Amino acid sequence: MEKPLILIVNDDGFEAKGLDAMVTVAKSLGEVVVVVPDRTRSGMGHAITMNEPLRLINYKNEDGIIYYRTNGTPVDCVKLGEKVVLRDRKIDLVLSGINHGSNSSVSLIYSGTMAAAIEATFDNIPAVGLSLLDYSPNADFTAAIHFGRPIVEQVLKNGLPPYTCLNVNIPKVPVEEIKGVKVTRQCHGVWHEDLEERTDPFGRKYYWLTGCLDRHELAEDTCEWALQNHYVSVQPVQFDLTAHQYIPNLKYLEQ
Repeated sequence: MEKPLILIVNDDGFEAKGLDAMVTVAKSLGEVVVVVPDRTRSGMGHAITMNEPLRLINYKNEDGIIYYRTNGTPVDCVKLGEKVVLRDRKIDLVLSGINHGSNSSVSLIYSGTMAAAIEATFDNIPAVGLSLLDYSPNADFTAAIHFGRPIVEQVLKNGLPPYTCLNVNIPKVPVEEIKGVKVTRQCHGVWHEDLEERTDPFGRKYYWLTGCLDRHELAEDTCEWALQNHYVSVQPVQFDLTAHQYIPNLKYLEQ
């Protein structure tokens, strides 16, 4: 049988250790093609490149896997993969990550990793974003690989609902300390941010964004509860942002 065609993208760039981990997850499950940014593109959300040309460079062929890098965003990587690199073929699955740092709670909105997965769902391509709750460039991805592979394998086997992707977050603990997998919902949280004023060597002021996540709820069915209690969080995500439950309440606006 023909192997599934898997497109791998990320937001941490072509040198990220998490990219190697994602390739390890995928390479035994299908034919893999990689399209990733040429530098870190974290926090880009669903940004796309419109005011400069996109470049695409084939920088490595290894173990039967073709690697491309681009000056574009994570979402651009999906577009380039679908419309250029694999334009004459059907992509069976898009994998995004493995991200250095979690994409739980409101971080999902800022995440280039998850934006790329969501972009795939626009064309009804199943997608999985994987993230590890460890921001270190030298993070240990052993647990992410261990739990990520069977999740991806099950998605290839059973599929996903139309226009839906998965947001998978792995806690920063050894494999043996992870209690299992929980299917979760996005919890309510907000980043408390500050812009630190600093001075460059020429005496000019600049600002550096800092902040921490305030988890407003930790109900047992949420992503943050799962991570804090050493479970892998698996969350179905869709791009419809409509607050459907409030539509009847706003009928008075119809004139």
